Amino acid sequence: MPSAAQPAAATDPAGTARPSDTPGTTEAATLRAVVDAAVRPLIAKHDIPGMAVAVTIDGRAYVYNYGLASRESRQPVGDATLFEVGSVSKTFNATLAAYAVARGKMSLDDHPGRFLPALQGHPVDRATLLQLGTYTAGGLPLQVPDEVEAKGPAGMTRYFQDWKPVAAPGEKRLYSNPSIGLFGHVAAVALQQGYADAMESDLLPKLGLTHTHVRVPASAMGDYASGYRGDKPVRVNPGVLDAEAYGIKTTAADLIRFVQLNIDPSGLDPMVRRAIEGTHVGYYEVGAMTQALGWEQYAYPLALEPLQAGNAIARQLVPVKRLAATPEGTRLFNKTGSTGGFGAYVLYVPARRIGVVMLANRVYPNEDRITAGYEILNRLAQTSK
Repeated sequence: MPSAAQPAAATDPAGTARPSDTPGTTEAATLRAVVDAAVRPLIAKHDIPGMAVAVTIDGRAYVYNYGLASRESRQPVGDATLFEVGSVSKTFNATLAAYAVARGKMSLDDHPGRFLPALQGHPVDRATLLQLGTYTAGGLPLQVPDEVEAKGPAGMTRYFQDWKPVAAPGEKRLYSNPSIGLFGHVAAVALQQGYADAMESDLLPKLGLTHTHVRVPASAMGDYASGYRGDKPVRVNPGVLDAEAYGIKTTAADLIRFVQLNIDPSGLDPMVRRAIEGTHVGYYEVGAMTQALGWEQYAYPLALEPLQAGNAIARQLVPVKRLAATPEGTRLFNKTGSTGGFGAYVLYVPARRIGVVMLANRVYPNEDRITAGYEILNRLAQTSK
C-alpha cells in the first residue's frame, strides 16, 4: 500500500507554506516551489482566505498550507484543518456503491425499485443503478428542486415518483445531484445502513481515513474551517441527499491518502480494493471525457483545453456513447467540487503515480482550479520516475 502522507508543510502566521524538518525536505521544498507558483496567484486573484494543497509522487506525499482557516479567529490552515469538498464527495459515494457490489449486496444492473419498493412502476425505475451513478438515467436535474428541499427527506420519495424523464435511460448525460444521490442512498440501503453510518463506520475506517467525515464530530469542530461567500463565513446547509452528493469534510492529508489508494489499492482489504478498482471502469464516452463512477477520466497526456471542456459540460444534456470497455492506455482521473463557501479539485494519474489535491475555503472558478492543478500535475510528471 502506498505510504500515508509524510509530515506536512507547516504554515507560519503570515500564511506562507514551508516544509517541515523531515527526511525528504529537499524534495518537499522543490515541490513547494511548484505549488507556490500555481497557487499563490489564485489566492491573490480570488481573495481566498486559506488553502491546503497536497501532492503525491512515487508514493510520497506532501501537504502545503496557506492562509487562514478562519478570518474571524485568525486560525491558520494546518494539517488538521477540515474542508468541505463538495462534489468530490461523489467519488466516495461511488466507492461505497462499488463496495456494496463487491460484497454482493447489489448489482449495477439492478433498478432502484429493488431496494426502494415505493419507486417500482415509476419512470425512474426504468434506469439502472449504473445509469443513476453516471448521470444517464434520463435527465435528472443538477439540483434537488427547492420545493423538495423545503419538504426534507419526506419529499424525496414523492419527487422521484413524480419525475418525468426527458431522454431514455443511457442515451444522454446530465450531471445531477439527485441522480448520484439516489445511487448512494440505494447503496446504503443495500448495505442495510444509513448512508453516513455506512461511510463512517465501515468504508472510511477500512481506507484508513481517520480525519474524513460526513458528520464532523464535536472533537473535530475546532479544526473545521469557515468557508466564505464574500466576507461572510458559511458552511454547508443540510439538504435532501446532501451527504451522498456533497457531504464529505476532510483534510488535505486524508484526501491525498485517498488518491494514493486510488493509485495503488493493492494493500487494502480485498473487498475495498475491488471497490476502488470498480470506480475506475469507464462506462460512457462524453467527448474527450470518459464517465466512470464518481471519477471523470481522460487519455493522458492531454492538453489543457480538453480537460477544461470536459469539466464544463456539467449543466448540459449531452449524448453519450456506451463503452464496451475502459479505453486502454494511461488515464488521468479528476473531479471538481464546491459548496457555498468551499472549492476543491482532485486529479491524478495512476500509471505515473502522481496526484494533486487542492482545497480552499472559498468558491472560485473551476477553470482556474483546473489550470493550476494541471500545471502542478505536469510538473510532477516531469519529476517522477
